[in-house]
Amino acid sequence: MKKILLIIAIFLAPLIMKAQQNIYTNDPTLLEEITGLIKKSDKFNLYLNMHTSLNAKWIEHQGFDHAYFKMDQLRIEARGNLNSWMYYRWRQRLNRSNDGGGALDNLPKSIDYAAVGFRPSSKFSIFIGKQCAAYGGFEFDLNPIEIYEYSDMVEYMDNFLTGVNFIYNISSSQELCLQILDSRNYSFERTYGNLPSYVRDTKCPLLYTLNWNGSFLEDMLKFRWSASLMQEARSQNMAYFAAGNEINIDKVNAFVDVMYARQGIDRKGIITEIINSDLGNRTDYTALGADYLSVVAKLNYRFEPRWNFFVKGMYETAGLYKHNEDRAKGRYRTSWGYLAGIEYYPTKTNLHFFLTFIGRTYDYNFRGKELGWRNYNTQQITTGFIYQLPMF
Repeated sequence: MKKILLIIAIFLAPLIMKAQQNIYTNDPTLLEEITGLIKKSDKFNLYLNMHTSLNAKWIEHQGFDHAYFKMDQLRIEARGNLNSWMYYRWRQRLNRSNDGGGALDNLPKSIDYAAVGFRPSSKFSIFIGKQCAAYGGFEFDLNPIEIYEYSDMVEYMDNFLTGVNFIYNISSSQELCLQILDSRNYSFERTYGNLPSYVRDTKCPLLYTLNWNGSFLEDMLKFRWSASLMQEARSQNMAYFAAGNEINIDKVNAFVDVMYARQGIDRKGIITEIINSDLGNRTDYTALGADYLSVVAKLNYRFEPRWNFFVKGMYETAGLYKHNEDRAKGRYRTSWGYLAGIEYYPTKTNLHFFLTFIGRTYDYNFRGKELGWRNYNTQQITTGFIYQLPMF
């Protein structure tokens, strides 16, 4: 423990020294630094998204688990406006496999965005290609490099899919989206695993989402709500609802996201793992009728222009809404997440250093315990930096 704290202190020392300096400037792109030229066009913007950390983790019943440096996120991104009516976006994860073999959309899962947008009018636009599902919630909408620990609901979700998004601007502060995407990246068998013989693939594996993004009182109140229907298989659908509510008052920013998924076939795999832990003579099937609820709340307090303190809480449940052979319907697991941390922004750009504590608690009720599961918790201390580096 002393060695870990010493490493963290050494890692943070330059940050603490930097905090004493009066540096608060805009960062030019790398190209501008090298050439001295100022980029005047918005047609091409290139970024390197980085989240690097030193992690130390403890697990109940096991004690200290590990301590190591990790590149949590590394994504390259290009986006821009080609003219007044056409735009594009591409983003790809550099620390994920580029194997696209067997992909439904003929793209590797490492690609988040590969899409082009069109604006026929000031009110209406169309975004076509691989893109993020238009689910509601504020944490879901953040750049992934900004997240220290996702909720299970989002962590085990397929977010980047191929299709089309129709966007209608009701006003300057109100937006409606109707999105139609592939419901999965890969084949039916690869996505869902082992299923009973009567569960068969659908001919139209599509996801439909209606999304409303709104703000009121000069952005003091914001909303991101959505309702989605996914065709998973014949007569097997997923219904997903998300409601994100945010408030901004002076130095305080806070949001609450409520998410609920009712899945005909368990897409996340959490409840499948739970009910298959003690198989006996039972076949290892992917669970049918999975039921997930997640509530995420976060508060940011920017007590100084360059310093931000935050706390975050997560409450989640996992269960079945119908019987699976000898597995009764009902809740099997409840989990909590609790985070607190401090962030330092040395410049006006989004570069920031952080020190964060992450705790997770997993409680199984009598159904889960009958299958051999027992309650446990984890604690983690992580420190590092996050930066969307403007390269061009």
